[in-house]
Amino acid sequence: MSPKSKKQDETNQALADLTADLQRIQADFVNYRNRQEDEKQRLIDNTRSATVKKLLPLVDDVERAVSHTPTELTDNTWAKGVASLPKQLEKALADLDVERIVALDQPFDPELHEAVQMLDGEGEHEVVVEELRAGYKNKRTQQVIRPSMVKVGRN
Repeated sequence: MSPKSKKQDETNQALADLTADLQRIQADFVNYRNRQEDEKQRLIDNTRSATVKKLLPLVDDVERAVSHTPTELTDNTWAKGVASLPKQLEKALADLDVERIVALDQPFDPELHEAVQMLDGEGEHEVVVEELRAGYKNKRTQQVIRPSMVKVGRN
């Protein structure tokens, strides 16, 4: 083997090593960037959930107030405006990727429901028979923000 071809082989090997190193560094950087994006999204979801959780008692109070509107105020303009608040709040929550957990007549799921009362019954399956407080979850991650408070019966 001539010294020239030996030097060429060494140069080619060095180039191959440097190319492999560069490819590894590029892959590491792509993985790092993806991990950072995932972490950022998790932080956004957690912050959003914590904020919504603090606002849910207000949503509950507004819904309760609207459900107890006196019949003599049904045609009142102010009462109609107040009655529209729950729909506006529901839309604002939807814009934040938050959805209400459907509980009534659903099989009891301890991940989604917090049972506060168990009613006597004859069946094998536990079913939600009354929702006492609405539950909410993140639509994107399906993470429960607040479980539904429910009464459970057997069917």
